[in-house]
Amino acid sequence: MFRRRSEDSAASSTVTMTKEDERLPRDPQAPKGRPTPKRSEAEANRKTRVTVPKDRKEAARQARDRMRVEREKQRIAMLEGDERALPARDKGPVKRYTRDFIDSRRAVAEYFLPFAVVVLVLGIVRIGYLQTLSSLLFMLFFVTVILDFVRLGLALRKGLAARFPNENTRGAVMYGLLRTLQMRRLRMPKPMVKRGERP
Repeated sequence: MFRRRSEDSAASSTVTMTKEDERLPRDPQAPKGRPTPKRSEAEANRKTRVTVPKDRKEAARQARDRMRVEREKQRIAMLEGDERALPARDKGPVKRYTRDFIDSRRAVAEYFLPFAVVVLVLGIVRIGYLQTLSSLLFMLFFVTVILDFVRLGLALRKGLAARFPNENTRGAVMYGLLRTLQMRRLRMPKPMVKRGERP
C-alpha cells in the first residue's frame, strides 16, 4: 500500500517534451517532465542565488551605497531634466508643463528669501522706526505675494485646462505655486525655459 513505485512505472510516467509542447501552456496537473531536485540541491541553489551578506554592517553599507547611487542619479536627472529618473512627484507631462509655465514668468514670491533677510536685519537693529518699517514692509510684501499667487494660480489653472482637458491635473497648481517660492537658480528640477518663453 505504501510501497514506492518501481523504476519501470516511474520511467513510464515521465513525459518527454518536444519543442512544440514547450510553446503550449502546461496543464498544472500534468507531469513536469523533469525530476524534482533533492532538498540539499535546492538549498544549495538558493544559497548561491541569495547574495545578501550575513554581516549586518556589510548589509547596511551595501544599502547605503545603493541609496547614494540612486540619489546621484536623481540629482543628475534634476539638473538635466531627464524625465526617466525624476522622482514620482516631478514626473509626467502635467508637471513638466507646470514647471515650464512657472519658470517662464516672473513671480513676486521668488524674491521672498532675500527680502526676508533684509526685513530680519532691519528688525534686529534697535531703532524704533526701522523696526516699525520692517514690520510694515513685511506685511506689504506678504499681501503682494498672496495677490500674485492668485494671479498665477488662475492663469495656470486655465492653461492646464486648455492643454490637458481629459487628464487629472489635481495638485498641479499647488505644485507650481510652491515652485515660485524658490529662487529661479535654486529650483529643482532645473528650469528648461527662458523668461518670457511660453511653454
